[in-house]
Amino acid sequence: MAEDENEPVRRPRGWALVEVGREDLELLAVADLEDRIEGLEAEIARTRAQLERKRAGRAAADALFFKPG
Repeated sequence: MAEDENEPVRRPRGWALVEVGREDLELLAVADLEDRIEGLEAEIARTRAQLERKRAGRAAADALFFKPG
């Protein structure tokens, strides 16, 4: 059975990070490297913010459903 060409390719979780790590940095100019660092730092900040939201949600659920004693 042939795959539907209109269907998006499903990639495993973390695929984009692996691809970023494989890129040859020798080919990039100084300005490109600075832009890359800026973009990566923005992604780190976005990831940390999501992590904090998840931790807060987990703490709220634990406080609601976990009764000590």
